[in-house]
Amino acid sequence: MSTSDGAIRYIDTSQPHPARMYDYYLGGRDNYEVDREAAERIISVVPSIVMGARANRAFLHRAVRTLAAEHGVRQFIDIGTGIPTSPNTHEVAQAVAPGARVVYVDNDPIVGAHAEALLTEVGHTAFVLGDVRRPDSILDHPYVASLIDFDEPVALLLVALMHFVSDADDPAGLIAGLRDVLPTGSYLVLTHATADRSSGDYSAPVNEMLAEYRGTTAALNLRSHDEVLGFFDGFDLLEPGLSTVAQWRPEPGSPEPRWLGLYAGVGRKR
Repeated sequence: MSTSDGAIRYIDTSQPHPARMYDYYLGGRDNYEVDREAAERIISVVPSIVMGARANRAFLHRAVRTLAAEHGVRQFIDIGTGIPTSPNTHEVAQAVAPGARVVYVDNDPIVGAHAEALLTEVGHTAFVLGDVRRPDSILDHPYVASLIDFDEPVALLLVALMHFVSDADDPAGLIAGLRDVLPTGSYLVLTHATADRSSGDYSAPVNEMLAEYRGTTAALNLRSHDEVLGFFDGFDLLEPGLSTVAQWRPEPGSPEPRWLGLYAGVGRKR
């Protein structure tokens, strides 16, 4: 695996970072005390966030496996990948197709450091330190150019990412810009947090969670079903459409999926 070079490697541990908090929700150890404390405060008011993070990760695995096995996708760009947590995207894709190519992108230097340490011996993969809010810096990166053929279908993964992009940064416009460089037959894999169904007694914990995330390096922006559906403009959703992370093609024998406040969908570019 390659990693981007020439990047600033300063790691800020003075503020909680959502990627490191997510690692904590998943049971990982690549986080700092400041991340653990913030995560525990959120867990105390919204305990289901742990189950949601793990269901989100399981959805990612199912979606990647589906695209590789059933739709022949051999190229993946995973933006906002977070700290490596096995099985990672390349492990799932390459278990189906050993030659599958994966580019990981994240804006947190600690993610890059762990990618470099843990994935350096992996072929057909690369890591780019970049930000979805600056798509040209991703798409024009030489590692992307060396691995991704934009004349062939690409799966764009924006999993648990866009809810950290504010309305001021125009998330729909960012996704549309990325969509427009993908060839027909490419795919968008997206999950997004929502406050839908959060009424009555549940509203107060959600507001506490939002307040806690405002103290991190990236505030959380909850969006409605229609807003998330709009991110799939130009894509045809695979069955079962825009559902939830637990309801999207669950494994046979899985327990009855519950509402976890995360929408999920996979769409094919027209």
